[in-house]
Amino acid sequence: MGTPVLLGLLLFLPLLQPRRAWAGSLNSPGLSECFQVNGADYRGHQNHTGPRGTGRPCLFWNQTQQHSYSSASDPQGRWGLGSHNFCRNPDGDVQPWCYVAETEEGIYWRYCDIPTCHMPGYLGCFVDSGTPPALSGPSGTSTKLTVQVCLRFCRMKGYQLAGVEAGYACFCGSESDLARGRGAPATDCDQICFGHPGQLCGGDGRLGIYEVSVGSCQGNWTAPQGVIYSPDFPDEYGPDRNCSWVVGPSGVALELTFRLFELADPRDRLELREVPSGSLLLVFHGTRPPPAGPLRLRVAALLLTFRSDARGHAQGFALTYRGLQNVVEDRVQPKGSAQTPAEIPGGANSSCSPRPVTLQAAMGARVFSSVTVVSVLLFLLLSLLRLLRRRNCLLAPGKGPPALEPSRGTGRSWAVWYHRPRGMALPCPTGDPQAEGPAEGYRPLSASSQSSLRSLISAL
Repeated sequence: MGTPVLLGLLLFLPLLQPRRAWAGSLNSPGLSECFQVNGADYRGHQNHTGPRGTGRPCLFWNQTQQHSYSSASDPQGRWGLGSHNFCRNPDGDVQPWCYVAETEEGIYWRYCDIPTCHMPGYLGCFVDSGTPPALSGPSGTSTKLTVQVCLRFCRMKGYQLAGVEAGYACFCGSESDLARGRGAPATDCDQICFGHPGQLCGGDGRLGIYEVSVGSCQGNWTAPQGVIYSPDFPDEYGPDRNCSWVVGPSGVALELTFRLFELADPRDRLELREVPSGSLLLVFHGTRPPPAGPLRLRVAALLLTFRSDARGHAQGFALTYRGLQNVVEDRVQPKGSAQTPAEIPGGANSSCSPRPVTLQAAMGARVFSSVTVVSVLLFLLLSLLRLLRRRNCLLAPGKGPPALEPSRGTGRSWAVWYHRPRGMALPCPTGDPQAEGPAEGYRPLSASSQSSLRSLISAL
């Protein structure tokens, strides 16, 4: 009798253990090597079509010149090709693949089954026998189905999970459904979505299941670590999006790592602000991407705000975060820098609002103030000479540098303001409403003063 009881206890013991996060869960991003639904960003080292050395060996990309894709067709390494035979997805297919030695059937490439290449939020492929359904909530079909179309449908219905099947069907469910679900090999979910040729939507009797928070437009993230996607991800974000997320895991600092970042133009912006003060920390947009590698901020909570303009369409972003309990001071952005957004190459700053004066800024203000005084004196002197001699020109034309005018070629314009007793020149983004009129507390230089300043610079 003792043996059957012991066997029963051993079978029952796993049910008492807490359920771990799924390998593709948004709260376990460290388990994934991919953050795009089709694995286009995979840069891992699997070189067989199957996991752990199973399947067919891949050919080296520098030995496939007879095919459409090789290391020669990717000299900049944008697709991750090179002198190796690792699985890649250079053509935006539904998943990574590689060339293989041609078989008698004429097959010269195959998809790679990579267990670690599933974007966080994708929970895996599951069997759907239909009786009962794998996900017990509402369902629907669409000839324009994409992953995000199904996610949005289930999100609106108030469910936690969304499942895509057979390329055109969508099912909603909860974690209790997933607990009793039966997993299937990842290669069974091989049907292309009817609405997107680069996405997979389950398979025949197989559900590809996602967390509905993928691509949501708002959220409050308190888990120790996680992933935040741009709105509508893995589809492209749409126009006129205004979304925000609060990130507040326990800890004394936050570490952010951008896994993907592709915004259409400077008008599509991602802002990072401290909570609860609302101080602007950083701004990223289409021409100012975030830095590579981890970005550490000594703040306990963060507000992320994303806005797109009326024409916005791009892949968006995916970032991972984690709360830090102990931080190294020299690797953390000082909290005082919250008032100063990150600078773009060339030293121009995107903010047109006054900011704390540093030593260099104070020296620059003094120099500019002196130049302004000299220019005004020169202007008075020139006016006096004009009255006395009635001459129209004192400088030989064409010898000096170009006249001081708003810069158009670089996409940025310079607005010159002065503020008694000191002055400064602040760069403003093109189209910035603050650049169209005077900033608060500032007045534009008069036309005569700017003319004198141009004359002074020409003389120098």
